[in-house]
Amino acid sequence: MSDPSVPASPAVPPTPPIPLSALLAREDLALRRIAGPVDEDTVVHWAQTSEMADPYPYLLGGELLLTAGVHIPEAAGTGTYFDDYVARIVAGGGAALGFGVAPVHDTVPRALVAACDAYELPLLEIPPRTTFASVARAVWQLMAQARHAELRRVTEAQASLAAAASRPDPVPAVLRQLGRRVGGLAVLYGPDGERLAGAGREFTEPVTAGLGRLAAVVRPDPRATGPAPSSATDTCEGVHLAAYALGGGSGGGGGVVLGVAAPRREPGDHTIASVAAVLLSLLTGEHRGGASAARRTALVRLLLGAAPEDVAPLLGAERWLVVHARPAGDGPPPDAVAASALGAALGSSLVDAGGDGVVRVLVPYDSDVPDVAGGRPPAPQPGWTCGVSAPAGPHEWAAADAQAARALARALATRTPLVRHSARPALAELVPAEDAAFHARTLLAPVAGTPALTDTLRTWLSLHGSWDRTAVALSVHRNTVRQRIARCAALLDRDLDDPDVRMELWFALRQP
Repeated sequence: MSDPSVPASPAVPPTPPIPLSALLAREDLALRRIAGPVDEDTVVHWAQTSEMADPYPYLLGGELLLTAGVHIPEAAGTGTYFDDYVARIVAGGGAALGFGVAPVHDTVPRALVAACDAYELPLLEIPPRTTFASVARAVWQLMAQARHAELRRVTEAQASLAAAASRPDPVPAVLRQLGRRVGGLAVLYGPDGERLAGAGREFTEPVTAGLGRLAAVVRPDPRATGPAPSSATDTCEGVHLAAYALGGGSGGGGGVVLGVAAPRREPGDHTIASVAAVLLSLLTGEHRGGASAARRTALVRLLLGAAPEDVAPLLGAERWLVVHARPAGDGPPPDAVAASALGAALGSSLVDAGGDGVVRVLVPYDSDVPDVAGGRPPAPQPGWTCGVSAPAGPHEWAAADAQAARALARALATRTPLVRHSARPALAELVPAEDAAFHARTLLAPVAGTPALTDTLRTWLSLHGSWDRTAVALSVHRNTVRQRIARCAALLDRDLDDPDVRMELWFALRQP
């Protein structure tokens, strides 16, 4: 029977992975692989030291776990200790295990070597002269180099694609540049599936045919009840395939699709292809025509004082979703091109790149659209962390914007690609609004004058009292969260460990 505490797929930290082979190649560390598979695709996301007999609860996934074997009991070699220990590391998503020789053990225990071989976990021997701190520093150095290389590659590709779009033959030039940047093939397919243009490395007929079939997946079908997805990926004969609808899956691009085939899926490929898709959308006329004219008319009327609900019909939808998004991981703030690429992927050109690192997109909502990937559109977007509001009419756009902001904060705190605002009926609907508001004002009066305290308390309660997740959501240190919560407890004169107190405070904090 499986352990119910073990997740099916451990979360992996949003950090650039480094090949384990790159760490082994560092001569200054003198690491030696003594067990586990020799797999060039094995990657490490970070290094963590732990002397716990069961490190599983503290693993995020992708770690190089470092230990000196302090936790190993004397009779460990005669029982199942090492099998259980390695099994828990594998269940927690650990990428590899580093065992330090000295001062506790003179050699790596043979039973540990056998367990790592059995569970296919790479085991590294760390010599006495190599400290765990130096191993961790090497991991972060290699990560920094990988991140720098990825950002430089994407930046150079964006510049070269933009330059190609300004040439006299912009569409072929962009395709040539895209094919060169991904080391593969870039093809533009027409509404009927015909190949309009292509550039780059040619592949076998099955690969080319597979790319054409993938393009058909994202091409809008007038007979379908809902829109096609904005992008799709697949593999054929080891070649990575991707297709992007130039209208974001909404049909705005007239059924034109960009297909990309590459021998390897390199970091940054999706961003580079998305930039090319936005440029090709502009070049093929996706932003011209009646829809664009209607949007300009709506903007002029808003500037002249019209109410949002009066101009909404010009935008083509009665209800909308507000999406707030940040680049996943520690990437640079999004620029206008990246924001436009996200808007195209979500099926909307109503995009605000902002200046605070958050991209805001106003997305048409159709209640007749079937569920996508376990939830209503939009689907999670690769490379982005998103918060989505509840469907809202024009007069509710301001409230929807706040909902999307809260959903994004929760997505960042929980490391979830996309979080939707929940609008289910709540207990608050059973209490008269005036009574609920009076109770909230009375209860929260001691902290109401300090927004930092109320915001921290609200976020902390919403994340079930997690110090780390609250710190991430508020972009502060966890010690700051602890200090603020302690201050709230003192001012409110309440025991915040009491679930009844937490429920009452949560009810009060949700009042307008």
